[in-house]
Amino acid sequence: MPVYEYQCTECGQIEEAFQKISDSPLKTCSHCKGHLKKLISQSTFHLKGSGWYVTDYGGAKTGTKKKSETKSGIKSKESKTTSKKTTDSKD
Repeated sequence: MPVYEYQCTECGQIEEAFQKISDSPLKTCSHCKGHLKKLISQSTFHLKGSGWYVTDYGGAKTGTKKKSETKSGIKSKESKTTSKKTTDSKD
C-alpha cells in the first residue's frame, strides 16, 4: 500500500497516510483541522538484479574505448598524416 504525504496549509504540519490508490485524498488536518495539500514525494523505487538497463547496458562495456581516448587517437593520427603530406609535397 502506498504512503502519501500531506501538508497543512494552516499550520504547516506534514502527515503521512497509508492509503489505497482508489482511496480519496485526505482533506482536513488532524492537528488544527486546516486544509491539507497532497505533496509529491521522492520515490524509493530502485531496480535491482539483472535484466535492467542500469545493470546490463548502462555502464561502460569492456573492450570499448572512451570518447576522449578515441578523439585524442584520431587527432594524433590526423596530425601525423598532415605532417607527412607536407613533407611529401615538398619533394
